Amino acid sequence: MKYLIMIGGVISGLGKGITTASIGRILQSRGYRVTAIKIDPYLNCDAGTINPFEHGEIFVTEDGGEIDLDMGHYERFLDVNLTKSHNITTGQIYGEVIRRERRGDYLGQTVQIIPHVTDLIKSRVRQVARESRAEICLVEVGGTVGDIESMPFIEAMRQLSLEEKKEDVAFIHLTLVPVLDVVGEQKTKPTQHSVKQLLAAGISPDILICRSRSPLSENAKRKISLFCNVPENAVISAPDVENVYRLPLLLDEEGLGDLLVRRLDLENRGRNMSGWKEVVERMERATRVVRIAMVGKYIRFPDTYLSINEALKHAAGVNDCRVEINWIDAERFERSGGDLEMLRSYDGVLVPGGFGQRGSEGKIAAIAYAREHSIPFLGLCFGFQLAVVEFARSIGMKGANSTEINPRTPHPVIDLLPEQKKVAEMGGTMRLGAHEVIISRGTRAFQIYGRERISERHRHRYEVNPRYIGRLVRKGLVFSGRSADGRRMEILELPGREFFLATQFHPEFKSRPGKPAPVFDAFIKAALKGK
Repeated sequence: MKYLIMIGGVISGLGKGITTASIGRILQSRGYRVTAIKIDPYLNCDAGTINPFEHGEIFVTEDGGEIDLDMGHYERFLDVNLTKSHNITTGQIYGEVIRRERRGDYLGQTVQIIPHVTDLIKSRVRQVARESRAEICLVEVGGTVGDIESMPFIEAMRQLSLEEKKEDVAFIHLTLVPVLDVVGEQKTKPTQHSVKQLLAAGISPDILICRSRSPLSENAKRKISLFCNVPENAVISAPDVENVYRLPLLLDEEGLGDLLVRRLDLENRGRNMSGWKEVVERMERATRVVRIAMVGKYIRFPDTYLSINEALKHAAGVNDCRVEINWIDAERFERSGGDLEMLRSYDGVLVPGGFGQRGSEGKIAAIAYAREHSIPFLGLCFGFQLAVVEFARSIGMKGANSTEINPRTPHPVIDLLPEQKKVAEMGGTMRLGAHEVIISRGTRAFQIYGRERISERHRHRYEVNPRYIGRLVRKGLVFSGRSADGRRMEILELPGREFFLATQFHPEFKSRPGKPAPVFDAFIKAALKGK
């Protein structure tokens, strides 16, 4: 097993996840089986209870893991399905160490960060790498070097490098090379200080990947090489890109792939980036533009809807167009004089997932407008539930709502899942992960998927109230997808519309560049048809 350890420096938000995923794609192009682990140094056991404003999107794995959005980058770039075990948090590690101490597993030892916490971290990393049956394991350590919460993980990676052969572990350090507008020169000092901190932690980086607005100048490369004790060819430029899927190509052109092959003493299996390059170039050469209105409540932080944004880009790419996504605050449609007419200027309306009362009436108003004016509409999870609420109101169920929003609604068309009613804790207790969906023949959903049985990922506590299904169906709403036991409604559609479809599940989590989620592909096709 080979290990590539990614550690960030200077500031957070430099793109460690995308860079790690890009490195994985480069190694895949050379014929190697790759897996990836994300270490999150927060005390939460997982990302499931974190507000999207704190940490962006909650990505859901096949087995129901609620994980940092970087896991989505790994899956999209590597085209693999990872598991909850590929995410390691401080909460998980400390929780397990304390459980072991309470059981007496440490036989009277004084339990300490070193060796007990660091030993468990190493054990988890090795176990995941082994069970993945990969040849190369990428490990991204969240945060930045010098963060108190990251220190045990960085120390564990230092120990791992001592315990494995030198050619089996390499360290990559991602830093920032800013340009001050006043000076107009690329400044290398932040990178120098960051490397100094890493050296103080006992780790000498093998490769530096330097983020900057534009490609690194030769002078900046030489300076970084000299002061950071890294060969000049191991100082890799990572400039800003409009399309993140181009990053593996840029890094490979910088020589990163060949450098990794030599550093990890890998056999030469050739190199083939042609398929990836073709997908990227098709995305970039499109000239037609489709405009999508994303009506949500977390619009100040677009990373909240990251997988949806990417799924739209994937679908646009295979349909030879580009997507322009405008995030619209749902609350603007609740205020007096809310301009719903603005939705006429869009080729499609999308209402994403979410929780809670805030903005819900604005979303319902947007759904109603899309339905009444035959604007292609796609609803996801909460968007699916609100589409049911809107339809119920349109057929005379005055005050219809979800009990999540109004527990006293006279028509609770959306209600808590029965198994949720006794749930006390919040973390990891929703209906999570992949579940089978049965699609009815002769429906739009069947036309989209082309088969009766599919598997999609879920993250919800509420469902369509079974007491109202018959009444909704008699009035024209079609539930074209149901759970395997027939109890839960999974897909709805309205015949007679160009495209009006919503899913209880999250199809965006399984979308890939060049292989878009079928629902998003159909949505973009419908949006293009109206142009």
